[in-house]
Parts: sequence; C-alpha cells; structure tokens
Amino acid sequence: MGQLSSLHHFLFLLFLFSLCWGQRTNQDTGRPSCNRCDRRLSCDCSRGGFTRVPMVTDRALTLDLSFNNITEVTDVDLTGHEQLRALSLHGNRLVVIDPSAFNSLWSLEELDLSDNQLTALDPRWFSKLGALQQLNLLNNPYSCIGSAPVFDGLVRLRRLAFGGPALREIQRGALSGVSQLEELTVHANNLTRYESGALAYVWPLGRVTLSLHGPFLTDRALASSVLADVSYPETPMVLEDLYLIGNESVKPFYETAKRRVRYITFRNLFISDETIVRLLVVVNGVPVISFIVDNVTLTGEGRWERANWTDHRAVDEFVVRNVVVLDVFKFVSFLQLQFLLQYPRKVSVINSKAFVLPCPTSSLLMNLQYFDLSDNLLTDMTLTETLCNGNGTLKDLRVLNVSGNALKSLSTVSRLVTKLRKLTHLDISRTDYSFMPQSCPWPSTLRHLNISGAKLTTVTPCLPTTLEVLDLSNNDLKDFTVALPSLRELHLSGNKFLRLPPGNLFLNLQALTIQSNTLNMFDRSDLQSYKRLSNLQAGQNKFVCSCDFVAFLQSTIKGDGDVQLTDGEESYVCDSPLYLQGEQVGQVHLSVVVCHRVLFVSVSCGVALFVGVLLCILLWRLHAFWYIKMTWAWLKAKHSSRRRQRLRDDPSSDALLTFDAFVSYSERDATWVENFLVPELEEPSEAGENSMNPRPLQPLTLCLHKRDFLPGQWIVDNIMSAMERSRRTVFILSENFVQSDWCRYELDFSHFWLFDGDAGGDPAILILLEPLSKDDIPKRFCKLRKLMSSTTYLEWPQEEERREEFWRSLRNALRGGEEDD
Repeated sequence: MGQLSSLHHFLFLLFLFSLCWGQRTNQDTGRPSCNRCDRRLSCDCSRGGFTRVPMVTDRALTLDLSFNNITEVTDVDLTGHEQLRALSLHGNRLVVIDPSAFNSLWSLEELDLSDNQLTALDPRWFSKLGALQQLNLLNNPYSCIGSAPVFDGLVRLRRLAFGGPALREIQRGALSGVSQLEELTVHANNLTRYESGALAYVWPLGRVTLSLHGPFLTDRALASSVLADVSYPETPMVLEDLYLIGNESVKPFYETAKRRVRYITFRNLFISDETIVRLLVVVNGVPVISFIVDNVTLTGEGRWERANWTDHRAVDEFVVRNVVVLDVFKFVSFLQLQFLLQYPRKVSVINSKAFVLPCPTSSLLMNLQYFDLSDNLLTDMTLTETLCNGNGTLKDLRVLNVSGNALKSLSTVSRLVTKLRKLTHLDISRTDYSFMPQSCPWPSTLRHLNISGAKLTTVTPCLPTTLEVLDLSNNDLKDFTVALPSLRELHLSGNKFLRLPPGNLFLNLQALTIQSNTLNMFDRSDLQSYKRLSNLQAGQNKFVCSCDFVAFLQSTIKGDGDVQLTDGEESYVCDSPLYLQGEQVGQVHLSVVVCHRVLFVSVSCGVALFVGVLLCILLWRLHAFWYIKMTWAWLKAKHSSRRRQRLRDDPSSDALLTFDAFVSYSERDATWVENFLVPELEEPSEAGENSMNPRPLQPLTLCLHKRDFLPGQWIVDNIMSAMERSRRTVFILSENFVQSDWCRYELDFSHFWLFDGDAGGDPAILILLEPLSKDDIPKRFCKLRKLMSSTTYLEWPQEEERREEFWRSLRNALRGGEEDD
C-alpha cells in the first residue's frame, strides 16, 4: 500500500508539472514576437502596439518596450533573460505585475516603470534585483510610499525617481535599505502628509530634484520638513514647479540656508519682485556658488535694489534660461544691481529674448570669465553696445558664446573681441554669416572657434592661425585651403566636400570630423598626408564602393593603421554601385572578377590556352582527331552511299567505275606492288606451257595512290573518290602497313567506308605479304579484326610454284568469283 501511495503521489506531481508546463507553453504560444534587435543586442520594441510583453532573443542586453499598450507582466514573460541589463516599460498601461515577474533578471541595472497605472508598489518586484542601479517609478497612481520597505535590498541603487500627481503620503520607511544615491527625484506636488526623516536615510546624496508645488502654497511647514531632510552643503538641489508670491512663500528656504546649500536650481518658477528681494535676504551670507533659473516668469519690474545690503560674494555662477517678463516695457535697468553682478565669474542669459545689455551694465561684470548670450535677439549693433565697442571692458573674459543670434558681419565680431586679451573660446555658431573677409583681427589667445551652422561658402586667411579647435560644420563649404599649423581638431560635417582637405595644411591635426558631406571615397594616401591624425569621423557620405575603397576601409575598421574610425562602421554605407546601395561598407564582399578584371581576364585566357593545349595533346594521344575526321568522312560516306550502291547495281554505270580495284599498301611494300602485283594484273602474259587456259588473260585496272591520286586534294577525298570509282578494295597487309601512318589513315577510312553496315560496301580483299595475326591490327579497327577472324584472306606464298594459284584466286576475287577458262 505504501508503494502504491508513493506511485499515486508521483503521478499526481507529474500531472501538475504537465499542466503547468502546458499552461506556460500556451502562454508563450499566444505572445507576439519582436525582432528589432541590433548587433549590440539592443532590442527597440517601442511604439509597436504590443498588448503583451513580446518574445525577444534571450541574449538581449537592453529591451525597450516603452509606449505600447501592455497592461500586465506575468511570471513567464521575462523568463530566461538573465543577461538583460536595461528594461523600459515606460508609457504603457501597466496595472498588474506578477510578484515574480522580475525574478530571473539577476543582471538588470536599469528599470523604468514610469507613466503607467500601478496603484501600489510591491516589494517582491525588486527582491531579486540585487544589481539594480537605476529605478524610475514616476507618474503612477500610487498614493503612499513607505508603508512597506519597497527598496529594501537594493544596495547598489544609485538613481531613484518616484512620485506623481497621486502621491499624498511619504512615510518614514520610504527609503529603507537605500544606503546612498547619486540622484534622487521626488514628484510630490500634491503631498499632504510627510513623516519627518523619511528621506533622511540617504547619505551621501549626489543630487536631489523636488517638485513641491502644493506644499509651498498650502503647507510650508511640510515643505520645510522635506527640504530639511535632503539639504546638504555639497548636494545640488533642483526645485521644480514653484509659485513664489509673497514673503511667506520663501519660508521653507530657511532650511536650505541653515544647512548652507551651495547649489540651487529653480525650474518652472513663477516669482515676483517682492519674493526675489526676500529670497536674497534669506540667503544673505550663505555661500551659494551656483544659482540657476530655468523657465522663469517675472511679474515685477526688476526693482531688487532693496536687497543691496546683502552679501552674495560667494556666487560664482548665475544662469538664467527661458525668461519671460510679463511687463517688459516697465522693467528697469540693472544698474542698481552691482551688489549682485560684481561677483559672478559665469553669467548665462539664454533664450530670454534679450536684444541688448547696455555697456554700463556690462561694465558691472568685473569678474566675468564666462559669458553666454546664446539664442537671443542680438544684432551686430547691439552686440557692439554689449561689448562696449570692443574697448576691452571685460578684461578677464575667457569664454564668449553669442550663438543663435542675428549676427551678419564676421569682421565686426572679430574687431569687438580683439582686445579681449584672455579670450580662448568663441562661439558664433548658428548665425547669419555668409561671407568671410580676407583678413580679420583676433586676440592672440584664441584657441577654440565655432562658426558652425552659418552660411559660409568659402574659407579665407581670416581664420586665426592660433586655433587648436575649429568647428565649421553645417555650412556650404566645398574646400579648405587655409593652413592652420596649430589645429588639433577640425569639424567639417554637413558641408559639400568632395574630398578630404589636404593634410599638409594641418601639421598637428589629431581629430577630423567630416560626416554628411558628398565624399565619394578616400584612401590610405589621403590619411598619410595627415602626420598626427588618430581619430576620423567620415560616415554618412555617398561612398562609391570600389574595390580599393572597400578593402582600405575594411582594414581601417579592423584597426590597421594609425587612424581610428570613431563614429562606428554602421555610418559607412555604400551609395553606388546600385546593387550595393544601402549596404554597410564593412559587410561588402566583392568578387575577384569585379576587383581584378584585367588580371582575371589575363589569367583566364592563360588558363584557357593551357587547357586548350593540354586538351589538344590529350585528344592527339587518344586519336580524337582521327575520330572527328573519320566521323566527318563517315557522314560524307553516308551521303554518297546510295549513289555508290546505284553505281554498283546499275550495269549501265560500269563506265563510271574506272578501276577494278583500289590498292592500299605501304611505301615499303611498293616494290612488291610494282614488281609483282601491277605486272601480273595489268600486264598479264600469255598462258604458259602448263597453263590450262589457252586464252590470254584480260588485264585489270588498278588504282594506286602514288599514280592515280590527284595532287593537292585532301587524302580522305582522294580515298573516297578512288573507292567510289573502284569495284573492289585490296589491302596489302604487312608489318610495314600496320606501322605506316599513311596506310593507317587509308585503312582507318576504309574501315569506316567498307565495314559500316549502312554504307553498303563489299568486303575488302586482304593480302598478307607475311604472316600477320589479328592482334597486330590496331584495336580501334574492331571490324577489320573481326573480318580477319571470319573471312578467308590470301597469303603471298614464298614458294614460287604456288604463286600461279595465288594469282588465279586473286583474279577471281577481283572479277566477282568468275573462273578462268
């Protein structure tokens, strides 16, 4: 019974396993797939309309599933992705995440679950994510955080973002388990309850971003508690979405002042003159180094001089970006703000619709070293006023950025900066410069010049020879002919260059960027002209993929040579020929036929000639020419066979048969033919005494090649003609006959003519001058060998008394079997 119970238990477990496996298989079967993975194993499945987590390769390192319609992540959706480093589910409709959904993601370092519909955070989601470094939980409808130790165990977490419009409460255990962070972001615009110390567990804290719109308006004590927990002197603080109107609205900043926070950034700020004055008073004496305001709306008139008694000498950087002044025509001059402007070394007024900074105001910037007026409304005239007509007022200025303004005269800006004796960086990009004069004055200290995004068509010696970095990207340049011996970096992307600029113009150039031009190709000699070039970015051009260019670029991609292509091999794509268009140069494989056409033709012709010669020799050795020749003769014989048969059968055609016999013999046997055969058959003597036939013998007419063949004709034609005009064919067989080339050809053709059943030929008459076996006959004459085995032949007797009988038999054979009387 115990064994039976164990068996039942085993079968039950097996059934459960099969059921679970079947369910898992069914789940996987219904899932869509995503194949948008690159060679770096980064899979971009965003905006694919997926409603479930799609199947991707389990070797993926990053997986982007953002902006889909996924509502649930099951326990098997991400199984097998142990190598995954980054996962984004941002912008879906996630409502449910299985507690074990992420358990297999042991290597996950980045997880983004922001902008979904998660109403609660489950600590079990992150319990196995020991390698997690970055977690984004923003903009989900959970209302409380800290009721459970959500982040407990995430000891490697360095970037954390949580909160959203629905967040109402942050409890003391919110960051339990988090030891240190490089960046903390909390969106709590509607926060109503905060337990003091909830965010104070983290140290060190690299940067903190807080959105506290509601608390600053309605519960400033709560806002003060939050600021108190995250304020550290060296921790930059970013405060977003603040509406500061009235003195009460700045009370929470007493906490930051008390803890002497040195880096403060306001983003999306609405503020009045009164509040600015009060804020300056609150931070009086506090060593605030950096003061940044991004997207600010000013409601007042700029009357802040009431705070001129405060001390802000520690301010080193002042940045204003995207400023809106509600009543710009009432805004007063900054001449009363010397107490603020005399200290900063870095001042930026970016995209604020500023059209001029009067010279008296500029003169207040006595310590200025970095001045950024980019993306404003400056013109050549107002810039002249701002820089005090180039009189060198800003004597310590090192960096000047006036990019994105309506500047048109390059000579004007060069004149204005000539007396800035410490200027090293000048950015005049995205302007309306279309002409470069032949010469321009520049400060001798200038090292970095940016004129990208203008409308320049030519380059002249106006450029300072002291430059080390020059950016001329996105102009209309076609060539570069100015020598800049000190230049280390040159940026020429987005122009119309057909070839690389001459390297001998840049003796110290180390980095060249020339992407998105009209380059067709470049080679090793082009790069060798640059003596010190080590980094090149030349992708996104219209490359002609010739054999030399492909071979050179592929070797360069592999690291051969001193120059490295730092923009990646995927940037180098063929534009022509048409069949390679769109192919990456690094993946192109050109055949030998394409790359070495002359060599290929030469080798092919040589090989063909060699094979032809070899084949001819082989055919000669195998008597193939004879077979071809005899085939042709056979075809001719077939054509004339009926005519020959008619001639033989028609008695009236005897006149056309000129000879009684065609004689084939060897030259070495000519003596016997001439001394015995011809006299005996063509010149017969009267009957002898012993002759039983008293009548004289009728002479026979023989066809001999030496005597009767027409000179100049092909031997086969002579043989065919002789045989057509002869009643019989006589072969004088001997060792000489077999070894003779001439006789062999005659015999070869006669073999074709006489012994082919279709030709209708009569059997030949064979005369053996000496004993000769059929084995002495060439094997290719199989019918002749067979004939010698089956047909009686005449042998030339050595005894003289037997010769009379030999001649009588021969005459009978030639006359078709008639007996002499």
